[in-house]
Amino acid sequence: MHELARIAELAGLPGEALARLGEQMERRELRTGETFDAEGRFGVVLAGMVRSQAGLLKPGDTFAENVTALMPATVASCERATYESFLS
Repeated sequence: MHELARIAELAGLPGEALARLGEQMERRELRTGETFDAEGRFGVVLAGMVRSQAGLLKPGDTFAENVTALMPATVASCERATYESFLS
């Protein structure tokens, strides 16, 4: 998933690990106003804008809480444990 290569939080991962992480992530298209339940997950905004408790998130931002699309948006996520296994 070449989109992940642009995420600052993932910049330290080697290309092969980044590709494997991308295979584990689920992509989701959100409609305006739709909420994505990210409890226990690692997520990244790929397109559009979403709101979380922390504020507005744009493409490249990561999240680990529920987000609501402010416009059509694309997010990708995986289980938090899966994400953390790639960091160790």
